[in-house]
Amino acid sequence: MCEVFAGQDPERYSSTTRRLRLNGQSTSIRLENAFWATLDDIAARDGVTTPIFISTLHSEVLERRGEPANFTSLLRCACMKFMEISKQRAPNSIAAE
Repeated sequence: MCEVFAGQDPERYSSTTRRLRLNGQSTSIRLENAFWATLDDIAARDGVTTPIFISTLHSEVLERRGEPANFTSLLRCACMKFMEISKQRAPNSIAAE
């Protein structure tokens, strides 16, 4: 039942820390590589670098809701939202694989 999940490459769930600037502040973010890959895809789709996408997202969240309690969790959920939106736009793409 869980073969597709249990059998995935451990590199996908290994964590990587990246350094970037959020609102001019140098910071580091640690995420699993699968999330970094998705964030890279989102940024590429938008024609920006991943740090620029993340910084823009952070600025927009600050403007709408104030400082997020857990920004890395917000990034993970943003990745899931991106995947949900992508699935809605191409519902048969998974079946075709």
